[in-house]
Amino acid sequence: MSTPKDIHEYLAEFDDIPGTRVYTAARARKGYHLNQFAMSLMKAENRERWKADERAYIDEWPITEDQRQAVLDRDYNRLLDLGGNIYFLAKVFSTDGLSFLQAVSTMTGMSVEDYQAMMIAGGRSPEGQRSIKEHR
Repeated sequence: MSTPKDIHEYLAEFDDIPGTRVYTAARARKGYHLNQFAMSLMKAENRERWKADERAYIDEWPITEDQRQAVLDRDYNRLLDLGGNIYFLAKVFSTDGLSFLQAVSTMTGMSVEDYQAMMIAGGRSPEGQRSIKEHR
């Protein structure tokens, strides 16, 4: 039987998965207000206020300037790093009229068509995708 790891050591291993951001409690805490902002877009009146003046609307939320700028830039990968949850962030890209497929393809650097074809074919191969550290 192996010795149990320190929880911080264990959680740090999640950061070694290429192209993946595991939504941990730390990320949830970091992104709480960001995700609340995104969820506010479920209401039509909030979507209209957002569309009318994005900066004014987002400035009402107690989020970091990095989070604000990532939202305004629609940098979904950065938003995940800053505590965003993809299912909450879907409210942002849905408000922009994008499908989940369209938004997620922007996170891969692939065209929508290429991303869709890859996913229909079974997704990205796990070969060579197991560890960031091993491929440095």
